[in-house]
Amino acid sequence: MNKQLIGLMIAITAAAPAEAALRVGARAPDFVTTGALAGKPFRVHLKRELRNGPVVLYFYPKAFTKGCTLEARAFSEASAEFRKAGARVIGLSADDLPTLKRFSVEECRNAFPVARASAATIRAYDVAMPVVGKLTTMSNRTSYVIDRNGRVAFVHSDLDWSKHVEKTLAAVKDLKKRQK
Repeated sequence: MNKQLIGLMIAITAAAPAEAALRVGARAPDFVTTGALAGKPFRVHLKRELRNGPVVLYFYPKAFTKGCTLEARAFSEASAEFRKAGARVIGLSADDLPTLKRFSVEECRNAFPVARASAATIRAYDVAMPVVGKLTTMSNRTSYVIDRNGRVAFVHSDLDWSKHVEKTLAAVKDLKKRQK
């Protein structure tokens, strides 16, 4: 997909806020997919990841676009804080594996994995980006905090990337406090 088309799609959807159908308390759909961590292939299985604590799943539209790059860098800069709070961050998009390998190194700075969101996963999490009355295979920008029991503890859906890290980190810290 060329940059001009992507820019047009984002501009069309920017007028309406993104909304995710999965609500707090809903069971997060399990999935298995491939991705990259520090440029190396990485297998992601949500159920397995949750054994180690809560997971922040953040869906983003397209690697190497301005908002997605800034968001990945922000998650990278906050990765130590997420780990301290006991959570793992995983980025998801419909990008192909070679793109994810590069993005994991250049923009995620080897701090967390990014993985391929299949059309089924995008549907299951209700994060397909609407464009002029139809859905694309790209995801919108939605962040979920999934507790270790597989339940949605927090959701933030907004095409503006700037509050996703702040809000998900606050939700993870709150979840940690409630579990004590």
